[in-house]
Amino acid sequence: MEKLIVTGGKKLRGTVRVSGAKNVALKALVAACLTDEAVIINNVPLISDLFVNIEIIKELGGEVKITDHTVSVCLKQIKTNKILLETAARIRTSSMFLVPLLSRTGKAIVPNPGGCRIGARPIDRTIKGLRKMGASIVYNSSDGYFYSKFNKSSVQRLKGMEYSFEKNTHTGTETLILAGVLALGKTVLKNAAEEPEVDELIKLLNQMGAKITRVNPREIVIEGVEKLHGTTFSIGPDRNEIVTFGVAAVLTGGDITVENADIPYLSDFINMLEKAGGGVEYKDQTIRFYAKKAIYPTDIATSSYPGFMTDWQAPWAILMTQAKGKSTIHETVYENRFGYVSELRKMGAHIDFFNPIVKNPRKFYNFNLEDNKIDYFHAVKIFGPSNLHNAVIEISDLRAGATLVLGALCASGTSIIFGVEHLDRGYENFDKRLNKLGAQIERVIE
Repeated sequence: MEKLIVTGGKKLRGTVRVSGAKNVALKALVAACLTDEAVIINNVPLISDLFVNIEIIKELGGEVKITDHTVSVCLKQIKTNKILLETAARIRTSSMFLVPLLSRTGKAIVPNPGGCRIGARPIDRTIKGLRKMGASIVYNSSDGYFYSKFNKSSVQRLKGMEYSFEKNTHTGTETLILAGVLALGKTVLKNAAEEPEVDELIKLLNQMGAKITRVNPREIVIEGVEKLHGTTFSIGPDRNEIVTFGVAAVLTGGDITVENADIPYLSDFINMLEKAGGGVEYKDQTIRFYAKKAIYPTDIATSSYPGFMTDWQAPWAILMTQAKGKSTIHETVYENRFGYVSELRKMGAHIDFFNPIVKNPRKFYNFNLEDNKIDYFHAVKIFGPSNLHNAVIEISDLRAGATLVLGALCASGTSIIFGVEHLDRGYENFDKRLNKLGAQIERVIE
């Protein structure tokens, strides 16, 4: 077991370089399994989720080499079409391996995916699309596996189709893109996710020989090809890391310059941070975040791109604990993403739950209300400024991990944080990089 011992009250100052995007790196490894040639991926974040993906590829018979932040993947021959439950349960993207297994072997046995427990996160929208492409997929609730094969023994490839997602799904869009590249004929995906990470995956696949075009903001057309080949690809910066360091600077009264920052995809966050009183200066691929005189309350609602990301709401909540007045956050993407609130309350934060009045909630929310078996609250009111103090706290999911570390940095005294493995899933050497900016964080192994 590992824990972090964080001494608060330090102003963070200095320069930091962000890692490559986690949400691109994990999908790029899956895409690499669509070909029997080597795919080399640069600027890869060395996080625990990445190593789980690598473990899955090795179990399938792949060869993986890591040199610094470059990963080479070559799955020349698939030795098994089943992914082990104990491996897949640790990561959300494990379900995406269904596509390369099905496309290359005609069969796939893949467990229900794991990852952060921030709601039901069903893959029903993906399964519907794959069935429309000619896959027979049956879920066995007794062992937790999806069993997939082609509908007919004579069929050797998935077939192109037109499919419209009922609601936005980032991973679902990417999974059906992977399915379409080797399918027979044309695949048209409507109401597809717009996130820039999706476009990065498209760029990688096109370099591998795919024919994919985003013809409209939410429409993607894929012309199936017979075979993909190897390539070398570099991953762009992680937007979530940039946001985390931006919040850290303003929250602690500091001044942080972030290098390797892709500014165009951060406009909604930057606009909101400036509204909240944070200082922002940007030039080329560098952004400076700094504290000004005061932090002001805001009202936000999360949404799919180009809106305020759901991954940003937890760090934003800790920032709003220091604002002068009442702020609100309305989570519309996941039904249960306020697990960190109880821990912030331990530190003295004044946060109340509520459910806003919404017309036609089944259409408004991106999650499936029928999966909402517990009466979760979908919004919070945050009253500030709060004088946060030290506490013993537990991380519940990846973004909550960064949030609780930021809370401990802002609080008086020394806090102890458990559940560090959640933080390590998405941030490489987060504590070490914060220490270089002036934080006082000790990682202890028990």
